[in-house]
Amino acid sequence: MNRLVVRLIASHAIVAVLGATATYLIVRQLAPNLFDQNMMHAGNGQMMGQPQNGAALRGQFADAVDQALLVGTLVGAAAAALFGSLAAFGLVRPLNRLRTATGEMARGRYAAPVPVPRERELADLVTDVNTLGQALATTEQRRVRLIGEVAHEMRTPLTVIDGYVEAMIDGVMPASAEKLGEVSEEVRRLRRLSENLSALSRAEEGRVDLDLRSGDLDEVIHAAAERLRPQAEDAGLALELVVADRPVVAVVDRDRVAQVVTNLVGNAIRATPGGGRVTVTCRREGDWGVIEVADTGEGLAAEDLDRVFERFYRVPGRRSVGQDAGSGIGLTIARGIVRAHGGELVARSEGPGRGTSFVARLPLAQD
Repeated sequence: MNRLVVRLIASHAIVAVLGATATYLIVRQLAPNLFDQNMMHAGNGQMMGQPQNGAALRGQFADAVDQALLVGTLVGAAAAALFGSLAAFGLVRPLNRLRTATGEMARGRYAAPVPVPRERELADLVTDVNTLGQALATTEQRRVRLIGEVAHEMRTPLTVIDGYVEAMIDGVMPASAEKLGEVSEEVRRLRRLSENLSALSRAEEGRVDLDLRSGDLDEVIHAAAERLRPQAEDAGLALELVVADRPVVAVVDRDRVAQVVTNLVGNAIRATPGGGRVTVTCRREGDWGVIEVADTGEGLAAEDLDRVFERFYRVPGRRSVGQDAGSGIGLTIARGIVRAHGGELVARSEGPGRGTSFVARLPLAQD
């Protein structure tokens, strides 16, 4: 009785039997009296003088009713069992397909969708399972891609370190302070990658640690941007800071917000050729404090506006300053930090060659 098919068939049969039993009891009680009344009306009361014949007819009628109800009960129960079986197997078939699909998902195969049945409730359940399978498949693809991308990011500094060390061991290259400094730089690059990956993991899992304090966003943003002014000037760019007309007070982690601004301004400098301009703005918009970093650089295509926040994604053909093309996860971390504050970070651009604007919205402190 633990199988759904058996329970459905049994429930149909029990309903049929209960219905037939109720019908039998009611008919058995009412039919003889109704029979007597009809016979009396038909014979103008003559049955009162023929008690033996009336009793015999009454008994025969009751027997006929019993036999008819018994046959009807058996036929009804058989029909209920038949239709119950059809209904049960029709219900269990999509459930079996669903069980098979979830088993495939458990074994790591997410590509086979389950056909959606006609029943609304089952269709909703199957749709949810298919959506889950697609999400798991996407997550698995991202996991595999992440492993490959991390390996690629680590390969270059490890190759440089290995080559320098072997050359020093073989005596081909002197172990001078300059060469050891280059090795140290590659080690620092690996350390930065490790720290960024750790920050990326926390950001994607929603575990960004925040030291929240009330303060003026304008001060935090401009202090962070000013630290990059020498880099902008070396690149031949004008760095413009637009001061808010009134304090933009928010409860934020100042260091984390500075990290976001540093990342956005650094990306803008790398994406803007000499003679261009990077503008950093802080303003109030209703209950939000808005941080905007706009540049006159390469711009973004419509399909890249959201993809730039994917980990390790790099816009095809994007220029780089020297050998510094960025780690490809800075924007992912920046968005995670902004979302941890209850805000959002988006990219805007009118198209390639027309500049880009990154806009972060953070909730203001309540009065």
